[in-house]
Amino acid sequence: MEEKARIGVYICHCGSNIAGTVDVNAVAEFARGLPWVVMAKDYIYMCSDPGQNMIKEDIKQLGLNRVVVASCSPTLHEHTFRQACQDAGLNPYLFEMANIREHCSWVTEDPNLATEKAKALVSAAVRRVYYQEPLEVREVPVTPSVLVVGGGIAGIQAALEIANSEHKVYLVEREPSIGGHMAQFDKTFPTLDCASCIFTPLLSAVGQHPYIELLSYSEVVEVSGYVGNFKAKIRKKARYVDEDKCTGCGVCMEKCPWKAASEFDEGLTQRKAIYIPFAQAVPNVPVIDTEHCAYFLKGTCRACEKFCGPKAIDFEQQDKEVEVEVGAVIVATGYDAFDPSVIPPYGYGRYNNVLTALQFERMCNASGPTEGKILLKDGSEPKSVAIIHCVGSRDTNYHKYCSRVCCMYSLKYSHLIKEKIEDAEVYQFYMDMRCFGKGYEEFYERLSNEGVKFIRGKPSEVTDRAITEEEQGKLVVVAEDSLMGAIIRVPVDMVILSTALEARSDAEEVARLFNISRSADGFFLERHPKLDPVATTTEGIFVVGCCQGPKDIPDTVAQASAAAARALAMISKGKVEIEAATAVIDEELCSGCKICNLLCPFNAISFDEEKEVSRVNEALCKGCGVCVAACPSGAITGKHFTAEQIMAEIEGILV
Repeated sequence: MEEKARIGVYICHCGSNIAGTVDVNAVAEFARGLPWVVMAKDYIYMCSDPGQNMIKEDIKQLGLNRVVVASCSPTLHEHTFRQACQDAGLNPYLFEMANIREHCSWVTEDPNLATEKAKALVSAAVRRVYYQEPLEVREVPVTPSVLVVGGGIAGIQAALEIANSEHKVYLVEREPSIGGHMAQFDKTFPTLDCASCIFTPLLSAVGQHPYIELLSYSEVVEVSGYVGNFKAKIRKKARYVDEDKCTGCGVCMEKCPWKAASEFDEGLTQRKAIYIPFAQAVPNVPVIDTEHCAYFLKGTCRACEKFCGPKAIDFEQQDKEVEVEVGAVIVATGYDAFDPSVIPPYGYGRYNNVLTALQFERMCNASGPTEGKILLKDGSEPKSVAIIHCVGSRDTNYHKYCSRVCCMYSLKYSHLIKEKIEDAEVYQFYMDMRCFGKGYEEFYERLSNEGVKFIRGKPSEVTDRAITEEEQGKLVVVAEDSLMGAIIRVPVDMVILSTALEARSDAEEVARLFNISRSADGFFLERHPKLDPVATTTEGIFVVGCCQGPKDIPDTVAQASAAAARALAMISKGKVEIEAATAVIDEELCSGCKICNLLCPFNAISFDEEKEVSRVNEALCKGCGVCVAACPSGAITGKHFTAEQIMAEIEGILV
């Protein structure tokens, strides 16, 4: 370093978070005696405006050319203090932060030990910042379009928010129609609005929007590039129906003689081998299920082709690959419903009248398999129904987390049953009633006054073994009523299992594709659970809806709008800043071993075959340091994390 270092050190009280354990005055006094330190101060809240102004004024008046702030985690406020330095004319990379809250005061009970540790951390930061060098943040242009992956309510909301600002959106949905799980619902809690009534206009808006290119029955197969400049390859699967020619008349489905279980109706009814998932589907174009079509299985039939007036059936149609360029990506791939057959005591799959939540949802729907009538397998109405909460949720054997929506949709089912069958007995078996949202507790109270019987206890089994005459021909729910302290047996005609929301089966594959992380429960991991709940650690890629964690419709919509706002803020500027702390390769030292190429998690390193050396694409590099540590030739340096800086930091903490 050529210029003489003039370092300013600031110790934050963080209210009592730090000062309650650490003697901040003693740490400031210690800092004043460190090499190159020309001043050291302590202040109650360094992140406040007065705290930041203090730094700015000292830089200008005292000629500080290095700044150290000892406070909380850099994740929270490193950007804050870097910006303060930059506002005062100091390069932001000449700032260093020492974490004396999470790493010291919060984890050290002894005040003396905490104070000594804080001194060591400040010493390390001072020695390190002496060797730090100014770096320049670069800007790259942004492609003004967004890729939204997933066409459920989250993807639809995000797509419409962005498209309404007149920015191009590519909406990719793997199923033949957009809609997701919400398209299956009958009514929504707590207002009991018709799901179709509030949802169908959104489907139409997406299908007709001039700024949305809908790619249904498609999958993203490859993603490359970096924030502001992503390239995505999308495979459009063959429908074997020409979308431009099809008029949606439905004759092909009417004439098709082959059937399969309907996925949309959760297997309660059958659909044709050529089908539209549901009446309001967008796009309203059939797709041929090759696994059940006689032509693809045996080379015979082709009835749909014979009766199609517009000649839209095309058995020669092939998958197509489309490449799009976008500035940001919003992942909204949704959730899977827990399969209760893995809990044998509940009898799902063995007893006809044990249903999952989604199966009952379809049964209640006027467009469902029973036209909205609640019926047993024999066609009669149930006189008694048991609803079992937390099937797969809050269970160490399956999912430890709460799925958040189960209590509320279980209460909704009670109302629907009472509405359709007035004299039916309804039993709610619950562990805790969690009604957390706006109007939710009031909905619970409403149901309590509708004659629903609440039993606090988790059932141990559902059986058809009768031990009394009353139980003959019934399903018997065996449970412990924890309020009475007794084992009870409740005979009912129907059992509804309130199944958990879980991460999709392909979540790991999707995470690899978009280079995003997953939490222990399998859902995609946000950058920060409170301060950045929609962003991921990969710049420009956002996660929304139930792929990020279980949530209800209002929270899903709010999160989707938040991600849309973040994406719009990025693409509307027309440019984005690229991290300056990246890796750089000294080509004279590079041996061309390609180890770094294989290890880079961001695919930021390419190999020059002519010169036989590796090169770093700084736009892709995130400065993680994997290549720096792995290079056997020592040819790679991590800017802002040089060996000199790291060794100085280690020496400082050991003094």
